[in-house]
Amino acid sequence: MTFSRLIATFFGAGLAPKAPGTFGSLAALPAGWLVFHLTGLNGFYIALIAVFFIGWWATADATRGMDDHDPGEIVIDEVAGQWIALAPVFIGATHAGADVLALWPGWVVAFAGFRLFDIWKPGPVGWADRRGDALGVMLDDVFAGVMAAICVMIGAGISHGVFGV
Repeated sequence: MTFSRLIATFFGAGLAPKAPGTFGSLAALPAGWLVFHLTGLNGFYIALIAVFFIGWWATADATRGMDDHDPGEIVIDEVAGQWIALAPVFIGATHAGADVLALWPGWVVAFAGFRLFDIWKPGPVGWADRRGDALGVMLDDVFAGVMAAICVMIGAGISHGVFGV
């Protein structure tokens, strides 16, 4: 396995026989927690940016010469998108001084929202997906992650604002 394919498949998570995108998103959760736990919020931001650019390179390299520029096994884009969806949870935990795992409803909304938008591909998600290149592969998940992050923030606002929990 080449280095670019190792990265593009997120160390093999994308090689799952069924639903590789879901497995990639699931693998992104503990990886994101680990990065946040070890480096804090600013380190997480740096890692997220690095995953995007390294993922863009790895996707382009791993799919060079292929007709399909977004094969199912490429899941580094899911990692970037899932981390964007999780960012409001990490921000909230940091500002509240709370254990990030105690904010588990945010994790659920981030995961479910990201998978929904990644599969459904509304608006800019679909536009990016139709680009047919490595940047489009990465951007469709970035947009899906932003949409899911907005859902996380709305959910937190409702939970903490309306219900006062």
